[in-house]
Amino acid sequence: MTEPAGTATGTLSFGPFSVTPHERLVMRDGVALPLGAKAFDTLMALMSRPNQVVGKWDLMALVWPGITVEEANLRFHVAALRKALGDGKDGARYITTLSGRGYCFVAPISQLAAPISQTGIAAAQRPAPRLELPPVKLPNRLQRMVGRDDEIAAVSDRLIASRFVTIAGPGGVGKTAVAVAIAHDLLETFSDAAHFVDLAALSDPDLVITSILLMLGLPAETDDPLPALLAHVRDKRMLLVLDNCEHVIATAAPLAADIFQAAPHVHILATSREALRVEGEQVYRLAPLAVPPDGSGLTVAAAQTYPALQLFLERATASGAQISLDDANAAIIARICRKLDGMALAIELAAGRVEAYGLEQTAALLDERLNLLWQGQRTAPPRQKTLQATLDWSYGLLSDLERLVLRRLAVFAGHFTIDAALEVVPDERVDQARLFDAVDSLVAKLMVAPRPIGAMMRYRLLDTTRAYLLEIEPDGAALAARHATYYRRWLEQAGMTWAAVPSADERAAHFSALHNVRAALDWCFGAGGDLGIGIALTAAAAPIFLAMSLLIECRRWSERALLAMDPSSRGSAEEMHIQAALGLTLMFTRGGSEAARSALSRSLAIAQARGDDINQLQLLGRMHIFHERMGEFDAALGYAQQSLAVARSLGDPASIALAHSLLGVSLHLAGEHRDALEMLEVAWRGPGTERISTVHGFDHRNRAGITLARELWLQGRPADALQLARQTVTEAAQMDHPITLCIALIWTVAIDLWSGDLDGADANIDRFIAHATSRSMGPYLAVGRGVKGELAIRRGDAAGGVETIRTCLRELHDAGYELLTTTFNIALVQGLLALGQIEQSAQLIDAIRLVAQSGDHLYMPELLRMKGKVLSYLPEPRVEGAEACLVQSLELSRGKGAKAWELRAAIDLARLIAERGRRDEAKRLLQSVLKGFAEGAETEDIRIGNELLRRLSTPPA
Repeated sequence: MTEPAGTATGTLSFGPFSVTPHERLVMRDGVALPLGAKAFDTLMALMSRPNQVVGKWDLMALVWPGITVEEANLRFHVAALRKALGDGKDGARYITTLSGRGYCFVAPISQLAAPISQTGIAAAQRPAPRLELPPVKLPNRLQRMVGRDDEIAAVSDRLIASRFVTIAGPGGVGKTAVAVAIAHDLLETFSDAAHFVDLAALSDPDLVITSILLMLGLPAETDDPLPALLAHVRDKRMLLVLDNCEHVIATAAPLAADIFQAAPHVHILATSREALRVEGEQVYRLAPLAVPPDGSGLTVAAAQTYPALQLFLERATASGAQISLDDANAAIIARICRKLDGMALAIELAAGRVEAYGLEQTAALLDERLNLLWQGQRTAPPRQKTLQATLDWSYGLLSDLERLVLRRLAVFAGHFTIDAALEVVPDERVDQARLFDAVDSLVAKLMVAPRPIGAMMRYRLLDTTRAYLLEIEPDGAALAARHATYYRRWLEQAGMTWAAVPSADERAAHFSALHNVRAALDWCFGAGGDLGIGIALTAAAAPIFLAMSLLIECRRWSERALLAMDPSSRGSAEEMHIQAALGLTLMFTRGGSEAARSALSRSLAIAQARGDDINQLQLLGRMHIFHERMGEFDAALGYAQQSLAVARSLGDPASIALAHSLLGVSLHLAGEHRDALEMLEVAWRGPGTERISTVHGFDHRNRAGITLARELWLQGRPADALQLARQTVTEAAQMDHPITLCIALIWTVAIDLWSGDLDGADANIDRFIAHATSRSMGPYLAVGRGVKGELAIRRGDAAGGVETIRTCLRELHDAGYELLTTTFNIALVQGLLALGQIEQSAQLIDAIRLVAQSGDHLYMPELLRMKGKVLSYLPEPRVEGAEACLVQSLELSRGKGAKAWELRAAIDLARLIAERGRRDEAKRLLQSVLKGFAEGAETEDIRIGNELLRRLSTPPA
C-alpha cells in the first residue's frame, strides 16, 4: 500500500468533508466514508496539486509508484471516489476531467496544518502555511464536452490575447457550456479570481451592474455604482464571464466596454445571441455541432467522427436507451441530427426520447412534427427545459416588426435569397425598406442564418425556429400564394439553364430552391391551396426533379397535377411538360408500361399540335429511348431519324448534336457500325456537344460517348475504348446525375465483360446497383442481378448463374424492358453449355434468332457464332451446320466492320476446321484476323487467339 499523503499531521477540509491524511480518514459531517485504499491515494494525489491538471500518467505514478497498471484501473478508482464524495450531485463539484489531459481537484481547500507534498511526506519541520486559492465562482463544467475541443482552444487563445471575446450563437447551440469550460481551463491563469455572472434571470437591465457587484462581494447601495466597480477592478487580474447578455444587451454592452477600458488586467468572456458591438470586442460565432452529410453510404465508422452523432449517442445511452449501432442506425441518427441542425440542446432533448419511443419512432416523430415541448433535464435553466422555452426566450427579445417579418419568413423552407424575400414578404404592413432593416437585425440576432452558395448570399431559418413560428401563426393563404407564384416564375426563368450547368457544385445554387418548391407544391395541392398555381409549378419544377434524378417525387407531383387539371387546360404547354415528365419517370421506375407509352405519346402529340419544335425534339428523344428499352429497335430508329429532321429545321448545333446522339445509338444497336461511328463521333466531339441537356432525363452527350466507346471496342481498338469508357463514367459521376451515371456504367460493364475483365465488371455493376437503388429504378435493379448471373457463369458457378439470369429475364419481361434480352440469353446459352444441357441451349439459340425481327442486329454475329458452337456440342455434332454458322458470323462481322465479333467467330471456326485436319487454313484465318487490331491491343479474345495461333504453328506430335 502506498501513501501519497505520507504522514501528514493536520486536517484538511473542503465542502462538507474533512481529511486526516496520517489516519487515512475522510469524514462527512462526522461520519467516515468507506473509501478503498487506492481511491484514498488518488484523492491525496489530486489534493496535493489543487487547481492543477494532473496528467493520467503522472497520477498513476503517484498512486502506483514503480508499478505499471492499466488506465482502466485509474478510471475505476476515480469513479469510485466521485461516487463516495457525491461529486456532481446538487451542483457539488470536486474533481473534474479534462478530456485528453487528465484530472483536476477544483474545490477550495482550507485548514492545512502541514502541506502535502507530491511524495506524501509532511514537511513537519516547516511552518504550516494556509493554502491560498483564488476565489472560484463558476458553475460546474460538463463532465464531458462533445465536439468542442477546437472551439474551446480557439476562444481561450483569443481571450488571452485580446481580453474581450463574445461567444455568439443561437439558443441551444451550447454557448454557456463552452464558456464555463473555458473558464475552468483558465483558472490558473487568473490568480485573483474567476467570476461567472448569469444575466438570464434578470428582468431589469438596471440590475446588471448590481449582479456583478454582488458577485464580487461589493456593496450595491450607491446611486451610481459604476465608479466603485471600476475602481475595484482597475488593478485586478481576473476573468469575468457575462452569460446570456442578449436580453439586457443595451446595458451589458456599454458596461463591458467600460470595464475593458478601465481595467487592463480584466478579461471578459461574454455569451449572447447577438454581438455586443462595442469597442474592443472580438466575436466568435459558435457553429452548431457538425452533422454527417446527407446521402447514402454512411458507415458507423464515418458517422462516429461527427460530434452531433456522438452527443446523441451519449445522451440517449445516459437516458437508458439501448442502441445497437450499425450502419442502418447510424443513418437514422444522422438524419435526426440534420433535422435538428446540429443544435446541442435539440439533440439532447430528442436523444432523451429514444428510451421511450425507440430510434426509428423518434426519427418518425421528428419527420412528422418537431416536438417543441419534449422535456430536458430537471436541473436545466427554465429557458432550456424545452425547445419551446428556448424559442420563447429568443422570440420575446424581438421588436414587433422583427416578429412579423420572422413569422413571414417561416413560409420559406430551407434557403432563400433576399430577392425571394422581397417578392414574398412585403405588403401594406411591411415595405421593402423596413424588410431590409428587419432582415439585417434578425441576422445579427442569429434568428436568421446567412450562408453563401456560389456568388449569392442565401438565408435560412433553423427547422426548430420555423416549426415554432408556424405554430404561432400558420401560413396565410395570400403569403403562401405569393411564395408559390415566386418559385413558379423563378423556375420558368431558370429552367432552360439546367443544360448549361455541368457539375453538382455549380448546380447547387439552382437546387437550393428545391425545399421551397416542395413546400409550395404541398400548399397548392393541400386544403385551401391554389390548384392553378400548383399545376403551373409542377410543369416548371419537372426539369429540376429530372436533373436530380428524383424520379419517384417527379412522378407523384405529375400524377397529382394531371388529376387536378380541368378540361380547359388540356393541350396546354403545362400538360405537355407534365405528361413528358410522367412518361419518363414511369419508364425508369416501372419499365415499358402502357401508362409510360401513353404519357409520352400524349406529350409528343401536344408538341406537334402546338408547332413546338424544341419540345418536339426533346420528346422524340424520349420516345426513342422508350422504344429502345422495349426492344422495339426499328421503331426507336424511326424516332431518331425524325429527330434529325426536326433538329435540322431548328438549325442550332445543340439540337443537331442531340439528334446525332440518338441516331448514333440506334445505328449501333442495329449493327451498322461504320455509320454509327460517324454519328457518335459528331455527337461526342462536334459543335454544340458541351452539354446535350439532362432536361431530357439524362445527358445525351455522355450516352453518345459510352456508345462510341463500345463501337471502338467492336472495331478493334480496345485500349481507346476503355479509356473513353472511364472518361464518360468520370464525367457522369461529376455531374451527380444518377440516371446518366447508370447508363454510362451499364455500357461500361459490357466492355469489361467483352474484354474479360471480370473484376472490373463486378466493381462497376455494384456501383450501378447502388445508384439504381437510391433512385428506385426497378428495371435497372433486375439488370444488375442479371449481370451478376453472367459473372457467376464466367467464374464457374454455371448453375447459380443460369438461375439468376432466368429470374432476371422474367422480371425484365414483366417490366417491358427488353434492351438487354439478347445479351442475357447469350449468357444463358453459355451457362447451359457449361452444364451440359445442350438440347436446351439449342432450343434457346433458335428462339432468340427471332429478335432480329425487331431490329436488334448488334448481336447477330454473336448469335450465329453461338449457334455454331451449340451445333458442334450436340451428342451427334452437326459439324457442317456449325461451320456454316461460323462462316456466316465471320462474314457478317467483317461486312459490318465489327472486328471484335470477327475475331471471336474466327477463333471458333479455326478450332473447328483444325480438328477436321485443316490446320493451315485455320492458321491463315487467325493470322489475317489478328492483324486487323490496333497495335498493342490486349483483350481476353486476343490472348486466346494468339495462343491458338501458337499451337497451330507448332507441328502436331
